[in-house]
Amino acid sequence: MCLTERPQDEFLTHFFLWIRQRKDRLHLCCNRLKIFGKPTCHIRKVLRLLQLDSVQKVEVHYAWVPSTLAACAPFLGQMRNLRKLLVFQFYMPAYTSEEEKQQLLAQLTSKFLRMDCLWKFCANAVFHLEGHLKQVLSHLKMPLKALSLTNCPLSDLDWNFLSQCPNTRQLRHLDLKGIKLTNFSLEPLQILLETVAAILKSLDLKACEIADSQLQAILPALSRCSELRALCLFWNHISMLVLSDLLCHTASLSQLSLELYPAPLESYDAQGAIHPRRCSQLCAELTAILKVFRQPKVLIFHTVSCPQCGRMFLYNQGLIHCSCPTTA
Repeated sequence: MCLTERPQDEFLTHFFLWIRQRKDRLHLCCNRLKIFGKPTCHIRKVLRLLQLDSVQKVEVHYAWVPSTLAACAPFLGQMRNLRKLLVFQFYMPAYTSEEEKQQLLAQLTSKFLRMDCLWKFCANAVFHLEGHLKQVLSHLKMPLKALSLTNCPLSDLDWNFLSQCPNTRQLRHLDLKGIKLTNFSLEPLQILLETVAAILKSLDLKACEIADSQLQAILPALSRCSELRALCLFWNHISMLVLSDLLCHTASLSQLSLELYPAPLESYDAQGAIHPRRCSQLCAELTAILKVFRQPKVLIFHTVSCPQCGRMFLYNQGLIHCSCPTTA
C-alpha cells in the first residue's frame, strides 16, 4: 500500500470509504507500506483503518516535520510484526532546538521496544541522526541483520558507537555508502568487520572517499569475511598498487559473486580526465591477478565522470562506455 498526502485517485477514495463503513466486520491488512510526504490527516485516517500488526515493512519517503512525525509515532508502535524500517530524506527545520530533537527521537525510538521482529533498519539522508545514533540503536529490541546508514552525517561519537553496539554484532548486510570516511578513524569499522566476519554477506562502501591508507587499514579484517557475497567500493580513490593488494586479500573469499571496484587512479590524468586505453589495460591486469586465485563471477571496475566529456566507463571483461551515473 502506498499512501500520499492526498488520495491518489477516485478508486482509493471510495475504497477507504467502503472500508471505513465496514471496519467492524473487515480487517484491512498490508504486508508492505510506503508513505510519501508528510503524514497528513488523510494518511492518519488510513492508518487507523489498517490492521497495524499485519505490516512487516515500512518505507517513509521525503521530509517530515517533527510535529507530524510525532503524530504518527503511536502507529509505528503498534506494528509489532515490523521486520524492516526504511526512512528516506528526513529533515528538521534549522530552528529545531537540541532539546526538541532529543524529545522527538525518544518518542520515536521508544516504539522500537514494542517491535519484536525488527531486523533491518535503513536511514538515507536523515540529517537529524547526527550525534544520536546511540539513542536510536540502543532502543532496538533484537540484534539487526541489516543496517544501512547512507548519505547521513555522523559524528565521531556515532561512528565509534557502531562497533560497540550489541545490536550490530549479528549483521549480515552493512551499507555505508555516501558516508565520508575520511572524517573518521577506520578502527571502528575494522573492529565491526572482525566481529561479523563469519556471517557478513554484503558490504557497500560506495562513494565513501576512501583512499589507499584507509583501505589498507581494513584489508586484514575484510579478508576474514568468509561468507561475503557482495562487495562494492565504487567511486573511491584507490591506486593500482592497493587495488592489487585488495584482490590478493579477497582472493580466498570463495563466496564472492559480485565485486564492484573503482578504476585505479592511474586511469586518470592530473586534471581527472579518463584515458580509456590505459584504464582498460590496468583493469585487465587487475582481473588477471584475481584469476590466478579464483574465477570471478561478476567483476566490474567503474570510473568517475570524465570532466572533459562527462563519460564514465565500466570494465567487465572489456571497456564499456556508460552514460548512466547510477549504473552498478
